[in-house]
Amino acid sequence: MDAGSRKNWAGNVAFRAADLSRPATVGELQALVAGADRIRALGTGHSFNDIADSPGTQVSVAGLPPEVEIDSAASVARVAAGLTYAELAVRLEDKGFALRTLASLPHISVAGACATATHGSGLANPGLAAAVTGLEMVAADGDLVTVGHEDDWFDATPVHLGALGIVTKATLEVVPSFEVSQRVYEDLPLQVLDEHFTDIMAAGYSVSLFTDWRAPRLTQVWIKQREGEATSVAEAPWFTATPAQAQRHPVPGGSPDACTQQLGVPGRWYDRLPHFRPGFRPSGGAELQSEYLLPIASAVPALHAVAEIADRIAPVLQICEVRVVAADRLWLSPCYLQDSVGLHFTWVLDPGSVQPAVTLVEQQLAPFGARPHWGKVFTTSSQALRESYPRLPDFLGLMARHDPAGKFRNAFTDRCLPPARSRAARHLPA
Repeated sequence: MDAGSRKNWAGNVAFRAADLSRPATVGELQALVAGADRIRALGTGHSFNDIADSPGTQVSVAGLPPEVEIDSAASVARVAAGLTYAELAVRLEDKGFALRTLASLPHISVAGACATATHGSGLANPGLAAAVTGLEMVAADGDLVTVGHEDDWFDATPVHLGALGIVTKATLEVVPSFEVSQRVYEDLPLQVLDEHFTDIMAAGYSVSLFTDWRAPRLTQVWIKQREGEATSVAEAPWFTATPAQAQRHPVPGGSPDACTQQLGVPGRWYDRLPHFRPGFRPSGGAELQSEYLLPIASAVPALHAVAEIADRIAPVLQICEVRVVAADRLWLSPCYLQDSVGLHFTWVLDPGSVQPAVTLVEQQLAPFGARPHWGKVFTTSSQALRESYPRLPDFLGLMARHDPAGKFRNAFTDRCLPPARSRAARHLPA
């Protein structure tokens, strides 16, 4: 496919890379990286900015052998980085294992989702990258390197934004397989969140709140419960939401055929934790997305801040989803050292109209220290990002040390991760 004709899933980014390579072996990938001046990995294209683009070559690892090696005794699985979560889930389930959490879309690749800090929901569930216990990647010189918990820079690698190498395999923590059921409730007044936000978010293993900001209410509340767990939230006197009597899509007017089974019907973890089924494209890509994560203690005031501009963002908004994510220790994770609430905005596919809305949202959320999702649309400055991430200077030092020629750099990293000053690389490992 010619340069300029390749686009991301939403179609809002036309890739400038001259070509896209799909090596069939790790050796081919090593040779490709070693000989490239500039190169970046492209996953499934579900990012809404230019994070995966390159001024040189793009490379997909989806053509590498789709290996999954499970160590039952250690409760880990060593998996090919190019596998999607839908593909991986079936392989894990076949051996009686599961992942703790999944994103709303199972169509995304393991490597791409972890690299950008993609997440699901749950007070006890950190993001997908928190399951990573080791990585195998091709470094800038073409060498194949492995990184694990024994390395003092490991916490920089699961969320690496494609800036440290091309990942070929990831070792993930796994748990015994489990069943989940999900129920959808409708039309809960927003004011209920003032006193009961934590109650609702604790009502299930994974909970999502949806609103279109066109009225002071939640259009839907999705509660996913693990087998054997009960919830009392539906009986609480303040919980006035109505149980949905049929399948629902989170976006008004969307086809529920694309969504995983609801109505309390139990199913395996991989067929309930995502919102969407792998056999269906959840939409035609006709959307833009932004997301901001901030301390969970600021959830209610942050929602009030967004409510102040509801009439200005609603015209270009399809739906807003609110989720919670547990803290982790990954340097560039938006949940670094803080339990977080994520405010996710699915916009119409109109960049010119959406940009002012994104700016407004960022202004309203700035007082709460909001960190943008790396793979979404955002305009947060490099200075603000540096202030948000205490370990960002150390990460920039790692980039300078492990990729001195900037082989993995692109417009995104130049914009968001400008080169570190020499003094920034303090106390860094070789």
